[in-house]
Amino acid sequence: MKAQLLQMSTPDGPFTILAQDGVVLSSGWTEKPGDLTGQIHPTLRPATLELVSDLGEISAAVEAFYAGDPAPAMRVPVRQMSGPFRVHAWDVLRLVRPGSPVTYTEYAGLAGNPKAARAAASACAFNAAALFVPCHRVIRTDGSLGGFRWGLPIKKSLLAREAA
Repeated sequence: MKAQLLQMSTPDGPFTILAQDGVVLSSGWTEKPGDLTGQIHPTLRPATLELVSDLGEISAAVEAFYAGDPAPAMRVPVRQMSGPFRVHAWDVLRLVRPGSPVTYTEYAGLAGNPKAARAAASACAFNAAALFVPCHRVIRTDGSLGGFRWGLPIKKSLLAREAA
């Protein structure tokens, strides 16, 4: 299985996307594709990567996000595999409004199980498609940022950008 690799420059640093047939498999603020491949479910993991200069609507969605319009990123197709709760929780994340972060407990409730805050946090931690599945929109109950694979400065920047 072959996937396309695109590296973009953003105000938050280098952003790399691994996609296949117009569908995001993994993405994040890194220059190292190896930081992304391990997050892809083994049955979806590509054998080879082809460096490309554009991914059409996927690239345009990243550019739109940084130009102040996060909506196109929520329409980009994403393929992730896991158990039923986590897959559903990733879909729910795409419904959280930009500029209106939710707590892990609220996120668990939105995903159908208000007592599953740890499972909701785990869905964020194992989300391979950062930006397109906006796990950065989930914060702690006390208002602090919690964690983020790509670093708290990037999470803070993304939230500030969406709040503007």
